[in-house]
Amino acid sequence: MKEYNFTYTQNRELSWLKFNKRVLDEAKDKTVPLLERLRYISIFTSNLDEFFMIRCGSLYDVTLIDSEDKDNKTGLTAQEQLDKIYKATIPLYEQKDTIYKEVTSELRRYDVIKHQFEELNSVQRKYITQYFYENIAPLLSPQIIDSHHPFPHMINKKIYIYTILNDDNEEKLMGLIPIPASLPRFIKFPKTYEYILIEDLIFAFAETVFNNYYVKYKTITAVTRNADINLQNSSIDEDEDYRHFMKNILNKRKRLAPIRLEFCTYKQHKYNKHLRKKLDLHKNQVFLTHTPINMEYIHDLINSLPKNLINDLTFTPFEPQQSSEIKPKQSLLKQLNKRDILLFYPYETINHFLEFLKESANDPEVLSIKITLYRVARSSSVIKYLLEAIENEKDVTVLIELRARFDEKNNIHYAELLEEAGCQILYGFENYKVHSKICTVTKKHKDKIIQYTQIGTGNYNEKTAKQYTDYCYLTSNQDIGDDATEFFKNMGLSNLNGHYNKLLVAPTSLRDNIIKYIDEEILKAQKDQPTEIIMKMNSLTDRKIIDKLQEASENGVKIKLIIRGICCIIPGLPSKTENIEVRSIVGRYLEHARVYSFGTGENRKIYISSADIMTRNTKKRVEVACPIEDEKLKERILHDLNTMLKDDIKGRRINTDGDYEYIEQARHLNSQEHFQEEAINNLVTFNESQQNKSIIQKIIEYIKELIIK
Repeated sequence: MKEYNFTYTQNRELSWLKFNKRVLDEAKDKTVPLLERLRYISIFTSNLDEFFMIRCGSLYDVTLIDSEDKDNKTGLTAQEQLDKIYKATIPLYEQKDTIYKEVTSELRRYDVIKHQFEELNSVQRKYITQYFYENIAPLLSPQIIDSHHPFPHMINKKIYIYTILNDDNEEKLMGLIPIPASLPRFIKFPKTYEYILIEDLIFAFAETVFNNYYVKYKTITAVTRNADINLQNSSIDEDEDYRHFMKNILNKRKRLAPIRLEFCTYKQHKYNKHLRKKLDLHKNQVFLTHTPINMEYIHDLINSLPKNLINDLTFTPFEPQQSSEIKPKQSLLKQLNKRDILLFYPYETINHFLEFLKESANDPEVLSIKITLYRVARSSSVIKYLLEAIENEKDVTVLIELRARFDEKNNIHYAELLEEAGCQILYGFENYKVHSKICTVTKKHKDKIIQYTQIGTGNYNEKTAKQYTDYCYLTSNQDIGDDATEFFKNMGLSNLNGHYNKLLVAPTSLRDNIIKYIDEEILKAQKDQPTEIIMKMNSLTDRKIIDKLQEASENGVKIKLIIRGICCIIPGLPSKTENIEVRSIVGRYLEHARVYSFGTGENRKIYISSADIMTRNTKKRVEVACPIEDEKLKERILHDLNTMLKDDIKGRRINTDGDYEYIEQARHLNSQEHFQEEAINNLVTFNESQQNKSIIQKIIEYIKELIIK
């Protein structure tokens, strides 16, 4: 193993756990509306579920393949990392339980009450007992485990009622009641906001289900399985359809090795170890929670409440605004002939991009549309307009990534739908996910070919465009258009080594150019010239770029990093990273935009990108970074970055221990709320300007009429 300096880096997985604690901190924040606090607990829980399935699952695989493999940030083996993860997770469960108890207690003041069966009054008991026997009992499939009934496969993240039973011979047996997926996650009591979770109800009736046994012990449980399928170790038969191969791979995910066992009960019990041993898990992989194991019901619960209560206990509604840079009811393609356009989701609406796609699909002069799809909405207008373009006899090429984790089924469905309609479908590369966000439209106008290109930092997904902050760049710059055309040609030819004049494309040119631009700043610093690097991303793990940033800091380059999640560099260390400052923003919206800025003044280079600075992005995925060269747009992005760096409400600073700390400033600025206000004010100013222009035009026309008379 290469010798690394571990004095200014921290472990990726432990850094991620610190980030997820930041999500939990939002649930603890009393300035956040109550139902939003409940939603943050749900987000924290689903984040942790995916972390165990993917990251812990991956580390588990490494322990089987190479037990001596070491992390290049800390020198820890995979097993040592897992042990530290399990230890660091315990206090997170405890904090989650405390916050959940506090939030649900406060919700009782609004009559939103989660009940346990034993606290129900006689009327509620009668109602829910009848409900159980009529609607639930017929669907249950209880199982006992004995010599005639082998231990069943416990499905990943499925909730079970786990029991220890005694038969007539006083023999101890294990019993399981799987909670059917067809059942609702909770049952509301009539004409109230009160409810009981389905697992709590079945738990209460476990004795009735196992009516020929004595229930000695019972609890609620779920197993988390490794879901990190290594596609590189799965061979595709020559005559096998890639979509069919992916469907088979997804079926394997349900049966992979257990990685975590959760119990939801009032106290830990010696009988829990029986289940743990059946699953071949160590005791440090077992976690006790007093919070529901599955928190996905929160979304439906909130939606089931009356509108006035939702409005009182959630964030003030905000609708993405029309961009003040786009003239309504005018051709977007014609507007792009005059200037570039930059949209900032969710403050500005994705509808402008959808209008771009719709116009392209219906413009008789448009010849072709090419686009990459990674994650799209379940009901997607993007797919609708691509199908519309096919109907209008445009050449449509879609590179769809079937390996977008947990979106595989959705992407397989859309691949089949588009292909049946006549679209050319590409699937990328065997060992490289295509994570790029790029769309190019080719139009022929008066015998001249014009290319319109869109490049973004986020997915073509109408739902997440209201929840994630992302940039969407639209241009008719022909150099970028030529690169986009070349990109799709290379994707069709499985060529990773294409040449591009403007775009930086991973895995070949992105990392090398970022390092080159950092080197340029180092050279300036050595000559006592002004230097600055500002980078915004979701995660920073790429060891080569981390070392280069440390070298830049050592040479006096001022570096400001805005990193929402994993950050493996420790800032502020004297003589090592003292010129590096790291900020993180966790708020109402998920910070998702990736921006890389190098230099100062008119020589500043700014790129937006689909790529984080992670080895998986820079060397194992196909990613695109696009230069922003329009000075007005560069100023806007720089303004946005500087606003985020001033955030002292939802912003935190990473200290020299690698932990998040509050920022003490006098500004008291929430950057996300600030951007909401800016989007509204910019549109108001634009509309007023248009009204003034209209009034002036009418005055001019009136004067002309007077002169003629």
